[in-house]
Amino acid sequence: MRVVIRNLTKKFGETVALRNISLEIESQELFFLLGPSGCGKTTLLRTIAGFYQPDGGELFFGDKAMAGVPPHQRNTGMVFQNYALWPHMNVAENVTYGLDVRGISADEKKRRVAEALDIVQMEKYATRSPNQLSGGQQQRVALARALVIKPDVLLLDEPLSNLDAKLRLEMREEIRRIHAQTKITTIYVTHDQKEALSLATRMAVLRDGVIEQTGDPRAVYRAPANRFVADFIGETNWLEAEVSSATATEVCLQTELGIVSVPPSAETKTGKKVWLGFRPEAVQIGANGTNSFKTSIAHVSYLGEVEQYGLEYLPGKTIKAFEQNPVEIRRVGTPLTVHVRPQDCLVLPRG
Repeated sequence: MRVVIRNLTKKFGETVALRNISLEIESQELFFLLGPSGCGKTTLLRTIAGFYQPDGGELFFGDKAMAGVPPHQRNTGMVFQNYALWPHMNVAENVTYGLDVRGISADEKKRRVAEALDIVQMEKYATRSPNQLSGGQQQRVALARALVIKPDVLLLDEPLSNLDAKLRLEMREEIRRIHAQTKITTIYVTHDQKEALSLATRMAVLRDGVIEQTGDPRAVYRAPANRFVADFIGETNWLEAEVSSATATEVCLQTELGIVSVPPSAETKTGKKVWLGFRPEAVQIGANGTNSFKTSIAHVSYLGEVEQYGLEYLPGKTIKAFEQNPVEIRRVGTPLTVHVRPQDCLVLPRG
């Protein structure tokens, strides 16, 4: 089911929660709405579900306008952050509930509940009560309850936020598997960048009720539209810079680190003031002749699979660097030459 949103606005009193949102979510996509608390992502999801009516704009499921259509007639499955399982019902009864209110026959209900529990690999827990299940198992039951009605659109509202780190990783893979198996158009709200980057077909990054950027995870991460997106999707080192020279093949920026070479872009006109950005993982140890800088280690954090460095390049000024699979032990105060490839640099306008 394709979901189309055109110039959608939602207000709560004088507060504008969504401002002229336009978005197209293709059939069978696993689409993420991403942003900080208060950005409007859950409001948008609940508007799609029909829990909120917009104050302006249009919403379509396929070619059908959703204006005035109540939630129970939209054929959406919703998975809430707190799972919202009935404590007095066992697993099978919880999953059956959505079919009970739709008047499905007993035989059909039994077949569909068994199918939904099989999809989420919870069939052997059918007679257990929710309080006998782990957080991950409860999440699977909530998914089964949403899937059993065969929704046109599946809506997930921060479904993994109550799980510990290990369970979150496991459930990410489960959601990926379930989506691949069911091919249901899925809209997933989260503030967790790693969830979005690892699972999304495409994503929209929101701020203050406005979409800042839409694209596939790699494009949003590698080519953020602005500093907000760059800083929200991962970490970025930023330096003030000025374009000192520009040719068809190379642009040189004057920065506190020295001259930095970057690829040509619309922002790289001679004399223009810009922001130079690069991710900590783009900082590579050793010199290679291009964009090489002398630093010293100001602080270091060993995290097992990665070591994080604060590298001082001027007194009191540092950049962050990550080293994957660290082997050598480096101490605070050690001189360290590093480099950044031109293609790993971001150049954004500076007001």
